[in-house]
Amino acid sequence: MLSSVFGIFSCTSVDDNEGGYTPPYTGVPLVIYDTDLGSSTDDLIALRMLYNYANEGRCKLLGVVVNREGEDCAAVADVMNTYYGYGYLPIGLERDGVKDPHVFINYKKLYEHTTPQGELMFKRTYSDYSKLPDGWKLYRQLLASQPDNSVSICSTGFISCIAQLLGSEPDEFSPLNGVELVRQKVKCLYLMAGVFTTSEEPDYNFLQAPLFAEEFFDLWPKDVDIVFSPMEVGNEIDYTPETVIQDISWTDIHPIKQVYMTYDCDTGQRMWDPLTVIQAVEGDALFTLSERGIVNLTEHCATVFTPSPTGNCRYQKPVTKAWFTTMLDKMRVIGKP
Repeated sequence: MLSSVFGIFSCTSVDDNEGGYTPPYTGVPLVIYDTDLGSSTDDLIALRMLYNYANEGRCKLLGVVVNREGEDCAAVADVMNTYYGYGYLPIGLERDGVKDPHVFINYKKLYEHTTPQGELMFKRTYSDYSKLPDGWKLYRQLLASQPDNSVSICSTGFISCIAQLLGSEPDEFSPLNGVELVRQKVKCLYLMAGVFTTSEEPDYNFLQAPLFAEEFFDLWPKDVDIVFSPMEVGNEIDYTPETVIQDISWTDIHPIKQVYMTYDCDTGQRMWDPLTVIQAVEGDALFTLSERGIVNLTEHCATVFTPSPTGNCRYQKPVTKAWFTTMLDKMRVIGKP
């Protein structure tokens, strides 16, 4: 099964032609989703949105990198991909990431849910998760086969797989090291991270993995854009458990509904992660963004923004109540899949 899935993605770069010319990319957004599935539910909503965008022809989802350690977390991605008709997508597994991070909503065993008849509720595509590639390795394969400056990465969770990608060496997929490969292939990183208020508040995800965060800030190419979706923006978007369950009224055999029906999801969960997806696919026009600048990480994992016209960083700003309502409407699971 694994080899057939990965066969969809050629290991030969599109710029390996006789003249060495890579045509500019002018198509729909090419997206890699990098997520810490298995703890927060906004990841699930963001992933569902990507499937819907892809169904509408508004993006192409290249693969899912799971940055929370463990095969159970990869299995959640497999359940979601298969349920929504994207079982062929490759999945990257984190094997050497953040050790024993806090779990807010422990739905990692979603793949074991059964029907009242005792049958497994959800189909999966992969049979042996131990054979999945490391997340950073999947990045290298996917990036190498795409046009230059074409890939949008939506990163929601720990920065470990991206840090490992940046520190990677040339391999069978590309003669470039990780930094050079990112510089050549990535258009923009949409990163759910940062706090840009008057106080230097630590970022939660960076604080869980300070060494990975430090490596990321040191190595990320300064000529490749990053748009931060900070905590204070998503804080204002509350997709309540009651509304989620109501929005999926046609069935109980639905992975997102099962999470909300089975586990305690009334934890103050807000819809942080989908904002990266909305901007990656729909563009900047829907958002109020900071000026360009540089973001530095303090020793306490706070993010400090310094304006600079040549900087590669911007961040989303919270705006009006009506805007938050519009964003929530985009995220709601309305209608059958």
